[in-house]
This record gives sequence, structure tokens and C-alpha cells, in this order.
Amino acid sequence: MEARFIPDMKQLHIGIAGAGLAGRLLAWRLALAGWRVSLFDAKRRDALDTASQTAAAMLSPLAELAVSDDAVFELGQRSLALWPQYLAQLASPVYFRQDGTLVVAHAQDGASLEHFSRLLHHKLPESSKAQVQKLDAAALAQVEPILAGRFHGGLYLAGEGQLANDQLMDALALELDRLGVAWHEGQMVTHIEAQSIVCADQAHAADGTVDARGTGSKTALPHLRGVRGEVLRVECKSVTLQRPVRLMHPRYQLYVAPRPNGEFVVGATELESEDTGPVTVRSVLELASALHSLHPAFGEARILRLSAALRPALDDHRPSIERRDGVWHINGLYRHGYLCAPALVDDLVGKLRHDD
Repeated sequence: MEARFIPDMKQLHIGIAGAGLAGRLLAWRLALAGWRVSLFDAKRRDALDTASQTAAAMLSPLAELAVSDDAVFELGQRSLALWPQYLAQLASPVYFRQDGTLVVAHAQDGASLEHFSRLLHHKLPESSKAQVQKLDAAALAQVEPILAGRFHGGLYLAGEGQLANDQLMDALALELDRLGVAWHEGQMVTHIEAQSIVCADQAHAADGTVDARGTGSKTALPHLRGVRGEVLRVECKSVTLQRPVRLMHPRYQLYVAPRPNGEFVVGATELESEDTGPVTVRSVLELASALHSLHPAFGEARILRLSAALRPALDDHRPSIERRDGVWHINGLYRHGYLCAPALVDDLVGKLRHDD
């Protein structure tokens, strides 16, 4: 018989498999609401080879609409409103900005930028179209002075944001410790049932369970697959960007997200591969070359870290919350993890509160 969740949450115990972004965020929100929470993960909390750490954490519902759909856009809009509220509740500061996004292209790639602009105009609801502002070269130089004279123009996507994912994951870990969450690190989950999570043949009882393991849930979600993402983190004190920049290219969109202390997270690769090996030479050359083309000063940037990880994707590329055999699954965050996670977690907390 499946557990029935009732409003008296202080008497209930939830087990969560997976301590990535969704798992940590859910554990935190439930612990704040009075649940007793146990969290299980195969990796240590400070592991860097995870999808949550291999990300630029851009909060870009408008830009992502060009390659997604209305469902992702709506989740992104809701999450963008939730992030400031969530971050204000954390004891540790997390870098967060909501100064919009720039989209630019070199002259030879102008058709890609024009196509991107047409897609947004077609797919955006009327209420959001004013957020997409076309800039000529002079206006672009005013918005982002370091790019003056380098592009004929671009698009400014007002209201979009970004945060520092590494700072967020550390801050959530501290909050979970403070709230007394039982964190089972380095514990591979082998089986999940409605009222138990099994690690190394030891069953841990709970009133309810959630599977948030990303690609680790493939046996439970047959249509789940891993999509390889690779990012480059560099330090370049001579370049100052006020906001993330997307550089259009016929084969990919490079994104450059500024971080404190002259650091930048750079990414573009999205490979239909489940290879979990290190970053390839091809990817490093492509990312570095495109970064240098954004501004030549990046040629002297120092590479701090190269990261690769698998992002969990379903066939429709939409995040999903579903219940199978009494176990709740939150998965399929794909390239939209930080964009959609707060809204998804908020929805799942509501389901756990009011489930019949």
C-alpha cells in the first residue's frame, strides 16, 4: 500500500535518491517545511564531474525558447521569479544577476542571428516580445562596452539572469547540514521502492521516496538518455562582461557567462553521446577559438577547469515529474536544469503535500 502524504509533514520522512541540483533543492525545500529528509548519492557532495557542476547556470527562458517549447518557457519564467526568493533564504551568498542576455554574431554568421530572431518573434507570447530588443552597433556598445566595434549589432534579451552554480551547490549543502538532513554520501542506490531506498543491500525505510538521480535513473525510465555537455572555465582579468553573451554560429551557440573575480564559464557542446570521459581536444579547440573570436583578449585567458558530464534528457526534451510504482521521479532536466528546477521542485513539493 502506497504512503499517503498529509499536511502534518513534521511526522513524515522522505528519502531522496540523487544529490544533484534537483535532489538538493527538493531536500532543502522539504526540510524547511518540516519534513525529515534522507538524501542518498553515489558521489561525494563536492564532486565536480556532475551535470549540476558542468553548467553555466544561465536563467534564459527567452533564449532557450528558440530550441525548446512553451512548457519549458513557462517553467523558466516561474523559476526566474522563484530564484531571488530562494537565494534570499540561504545563509551563504550566491552570485546572482538579472541584467539580461546579449546575442551577437560575426558578419558571416548574420543569417544565424536573423533566424534566431525570427524564431523568437514567432514563438514568444505577445506579452514577452518587448523583452527582445534589436541593437545596432552603437546601442550594443552602450550595453556592453567591451564589445564596442566588434559586431554590427545584436539582440538584448531583457530580464534574463544567471547564478553561480558552484556557490549554489555549496550553499545548499550547508543548509541541508543545518537542517539536519541525513546525507548518505558515496552510497550507490541499487533499488528504490515506494517506502524504501536500497544501498549496497541495506534498505533505508521512508514514508515516501523520490528518484532524482538524472541519468542514474535509466533503468526506471526507459526513454531517458544522457546528452554529453562540456564546459571550459577560464580567468581573464582584462575582459569585463556585465551579462552572459551568446555567440551565434551555424553549428552551435557559444555561451560565455561571467563570474566574480574575472572568471568566465564557456560552453557550446551538446553531443548525442553517453561517453563520460574527459573533454576532447576538438571541443577545447572549438570553445577556445569561438571565445577568442568574441574578444581577442581572451587569448591570454588562463584555463582553470575543463568539465564534461551527461545531462539527462527524455525524448521530448521536457523536464518531467511522474510517479511509477509509488516512487516519484523528477528528471529530464537536459540543458534546462537551472532554468527550470525551482518551478519543478515547487510542483513536486505541492504533489507530496496534497497527494491522495
